[in-house]
Amino acid sequence: MLVMGGIVGSGIFINPYVVARQVGTPVLILAAWALGGVIALAGAFIYAELATRMPEVGGQYAYLREAYHPAVAFLYGWVLLLVIQTGGMAAVAVTFAAYFRELAGPALPAPAIAVAVLAALAIVNCLGVRTGSSVQSTLMLLKILAIAALIAGGAWFLFGASRSAAPPVAPAGTTPLGTVRALAVAMVPVLFAYGGWQTANFVAGEIREPRRNLPRALVLGVVGVIVLYLGVNYVCVAVLGPAGLAATTTPASAVMERAFGRRGSQWIALGIAISALGFLSQSILTAPRVYFAMARDGLFFRSVGWIDPRRRVPTVAILLQAAMAIVIALSGRYDQILSYVVSMDFLFFGLTATCLFRFRRRAAGSGQDSRLPLLARVPGHPVTTALFTVVSWLVVVSTIVKYPRDTAVGFAILAAGVPVYLVWSRRKRRDAAP
Repeated sequence: MLVMGGIVGSGIFINPYVVARQVGTPVLILAAWALGGVIALAGAFIYAELATRMPEVGGQYAYLREAYHPAVAFLYGWVLLLVIQTGGMAAVAVTFAAYFRELAGPALPAPAIAVAVLAALAIVNCLGVRTGSSVQSTLMLLKILAIAALIAGGAWFLFGASRSAAPPVAPAGTTPLGTVRALAVAMVPVLFAYGGWQTANFVAGEIREPRRNLPRALVLGVVGVIVLYLGVNYVCVAVLGPAGLAATTTPASAVMERAFGRRGSQWIALGIAISALGFLSQSILTAPRVYFAMARDGLFFRSVGWIDPRRRVPTVAILLQAAMAIVIALSGRYDQILSYVVSMDFLFFGLTATCLFRFRRRAAGSGQDSRLPLLARVPGHPVTTALFTVVSWLVVVSTIVKYPRDTAVGFAILAAGVPVYLVWSRRKRRDAAP
């Protein structure tokens, strides 16, 4: 539930139309989502092995610290707090607010709803890991039901309606090279929709038997999402046709409205709101462990590393992240934020994958590798690990080319973390001096 909850947000209900506009045939649309699933599964295997080798709180932060340098790990935590996690949370909170207003009426302004839901989920997760994980599991089950309802609604329409096939959209390029380029562009929203499985590694130190349970959760969770995503895209293409899918910005609502009328679109609006809520709950549960680890390393405010002695959660870290997400949600710059969220996220995806090369080299000859469980070994390493790294960085290049100004903001925030790290590291050395 933790892994699937980190992946499934509101994107799968919306992004299919973005892909259809780039590649206009059913085969290419489904191929893009299948390829995205394969890449996500490769990433899940990489992170499963990393978690087995180092089952520590902080996930990516811990891997980058041990493989390279505390400065690299700090910069990851820095952009996670200021860009990646909080920016994504702010955008999803606003998505939730929009659908909530559609269901409940415009009595409250969207920013107020977004702030309220972020604050409420932060408080829930401050009550303890068990409480937070129980809420997360419940919301994930409801998300699965919403996706299953969408797939079932599409199947109901296909079974009961006689319709002529919609004409395909012409792909962006008529030559093989043009088709490849269109598919490459389409992969950006696909890979973004598949992202999020890595956040389960943030809480590795709080999972029972992490060397056994976390690899299973990563691999099986990603496989489950691949099945759901392919099912959604199949019914979207089958019900709406490639042209109809490319023409609507709300494909899930369009499918359900065809199947069940206005009531169907209201049902899926509720499902999307719940899905957004589940993503926010997972984000608030997992990512604060990174800021906690930074504080414990002496590279952040000491209070952020404080653990509630009764509930055993990093309360200050949770509240800090929620406060940052609220500030961004109130700023109103969601489109810009999402542009550089992608570039920063995939920059560190690729860099974290390279940690596996260093860890394997260190473990060579010790016999440790032979004792790793099957699910915690990356199939086809080093080729598959290298390919995942290259694909991640190609996504970064693609976002730089398409959104140069927005991604420049993300890299500027990353660069601003360098002097901040120098200040904290100097303070750490001073405090450690006799």
